[in-house]
Amino acid sequence: GGQDAISTTIINFNNEKMQITWATRELFHNENVSFFYTFGEGKHKVWKPCTTYLLDQDYNSGCLFKTEGSTLAFSIRNSNGSEELFSKILKVDFYIKPSPPENVTFFWEEDTVTVSCNKPERNAWCLRLELQHKSKFDKEWQNRTAKCCSIREQGFDPRKCYSFRVRLRRLVPYCNVVNYSSDWEAETFWMNGTLLDSCDDDVTPQSETIIVLSCSLAVLLMMLILLILLCKWIQMSVLPAIPDPKYPFADLFNDHNGNLQEWLDKNDHVVLQTKLEYEEAESITEAESQQEDGKNSDKSGPLEKIFTFPGVAENNDSKAAEIACLIPASNTMTPFPGFHILMNDDTYVML
Repeated sequence: GGQDAISTTIINFNNEKMQITWATRELFHNENVSFFYTFGEGKHKVWKPCTTYLLDQDYNSGCLFKTEGSTLAFSIRNSNGSEELFSKILKVDFYIKPSPPENVTFFWEEDTVTVSCNKPERNAWCLRLELQHKSKFDKEWQNRTAKCCSIREQGFDPRKCYSFRVRLRRLVPYCNVVNYSSDWEAETFWMNGTLLDSCDDDVTPQSETIIVLSCSLAVLLMMLILLILLCKWIQMSVLPAIPDPKYPFADLFNDHNGNLQEWLDKNDHVVLQTKLEYEEAESITEAESQQEDGKNSDKSGPLEKIFTFPGVAENNDSKAAEIACLIPASNTMTPFPGFHILMNDDTYVML
């Protein structure tokens, strides 16, 4: 009835030590209880008091003692031991928690590893060897279980580092009423059949590789940029850029949107003035040249007149000659040996 409802935790550590614990504050209202136990069967039991208590906030919450038989009876009593609060009889073999595997060995053959350990002296058939492994790229452990005490696993990548751990587990319900496993054996690290101190050892080569690749890419990028700049410099040196006409003729593109006829109509007086100034300068230069030729002709004799402009008086008025040279009369016909030259109002020469 009420006694069976009391929860206790029973662990038989590899048939060497027993540990029984209970929830003191929930079960006994923080009462400091006492514990007694005995091994064997029969009416005449010799109860032994607990010598090693486990404490929870200064209250007795468990007892640790040596395993001395296959049948255990224990009793939880009040503080002075006069009143029994809970008792139980059990087979200790159904509560065994095995010890971690001993002398674990790893045998590598290409992508296959065989893990073995020493076989326990008692009830080895109740045990299973559990192997877990993972690489740096695995988020969770990969699990494999086999009969005690050897296990074979395939599919390992020789380029990866793996973490391994093993433990022994009792079969339920054939051997245990509680699913107890041993603690994990110390974790080991392997890569391509070589034992390492940790899997961090293979990080350094990868880091160095990444650094080398990064530097190489940076150098290639710099060389590409320099090559592009060199090509631009050669292009500007050998093939100078064509000047943009919108700067000398800014008003043509800004004010007239490139309409040449509109621009010419608006700037006709400017073009005519520039044309007259240019022709005046040319006529003056030609007159000076003719005066030099006249001086030379006085010395060498009369020269034949090549062409004349009608409407211009044959006198020594140099100003009239200049005007006649600058602005020829409309439709003036100028004779040349073999053909005639006609000059219209726009001073175009027609043959």
